[in-house]
Amino acid sequence: MIREMGQESSRRYNRTKKRFRWPSFFLYLFLGIVTVIQVYPLIWLFLFSFKDNNEIYSGNAMGIPHIWRISNYYTVMTGGNVGVYFGNSVIVTGITIAVSTILITTSAYAIVRMHWKAKNIFLNYILLGMMVPIHATLLPMFIVLRNLNLLNSYLSLILPYVVFALPMGVFIMVGFMKNIPRELEESACLDGCNIYQMFWRIALPLVRPAIATVAIFTFLSSWNELMFANTFISNDSLKTLTVGIMALSGQQGTAWGPIGAGLVIATVPTLLIYFIFSDQLQKSVIAGAIKG
Repeated sequence: MIREMGQESSRRYNRTKKRFRWPSFFLYLFLGIVTVIQVYPLIWLFLFSFKDNNEIYSGNAMGIPHIWRISNYYTVMTGGNVGVYFGNSVIVTGITIAVSTILITTSAYAIVRMHWKAKNIFLNYILLGMMVPIHATLLPMFIVLRNLNLLNSYLSLILPYVVFALPMGVFIMVGFMKNIPRELEESACLDGCNIYQMFWRIALPLVRPAIATVAIFTFLSSWNELMFANTFISNDSLKTLTVGIMALSGQQGTAWGPIGAGLVIATVPTLLIYFIFSDQLQKSVIAGAIKG
């Protein structure tokens, strides 16, 4: 009897294994194809950055370089001033992330945990910023910055970037902070914590995935932004990386290899930021799915 039950269980296991083998195979095949489609442009850009115009125009734009021209990176870092542009982008983006994160977390905590009459009006006013097209603010913002003598300065980029990061960031952070159990803060209050200690020691550690998500979105929007950077900055020593790479294209001719090297330099920080915060981002997505 026991032997028959074991054989039956084995047959059921084999049927289940055969039933799910092909669907799993097609699933992994589909995911593999999607991965190749997503990763191949990065590989192509990396290979492209080591070529010169002769090799590109001769029909080897997609293949492995015949000669690996590392000099393209040296050329773009020295002659193209990409090193200066890269430093400017790091300064602007870093300050933008730091300031916007502080404003977003404190605003969301005040909206969710504090009791004041105008908090819903304040929240709706901030969220209205998600409906404003960024291009529609270019001319008014240029006039305001000119009147404040802030053109050709880091502040001319940091202020708009922070302002446009607030609506989406507050929207994400409010959703997370609403799910923090109030019992944790009540226990901390009984232990003698004030509101600032509850914010720093309880709320912030619990919303770390949301902070990582907001930081990634803010980084991408600030690091890759071109319109404001090209309009508000005319001083060559203050230009950001996107404007600097665009300036590498000359009127008489364009050296595509150094431009590819500049694009690789601009892409590497994005990949690093994602790898650093990927665990927190996945936790944020999982938490959002569970809460939904």
